[in-house]
Amino acid sequence: MSKLLFIGGIGLQEILIIALVILLLFGGRKIPELMKGIGKGVRSFKEGMNGVDDAHQTKEDEESKE
Repeated sequence: MSKLLFIGGIGLQEILIIALVILLLFGGRKIPELMKGIGKGVRSFKEGMNGVDDAHQTKEDEESKE
């Protein structure tokens, strides 16, 4: 198999085409800002999920003490 397969069968050529389209749409100067925003969103999502897990664990601990 000469083609590298990534997520869901997307190959290297497809990733390069997607990257080129993003570069054309946003321009070289906007891409770092876009990536920074995506990183903040992912970090916020992870913190929110950890908060839900902590709250769930606290509730289970309180119920087990009763």
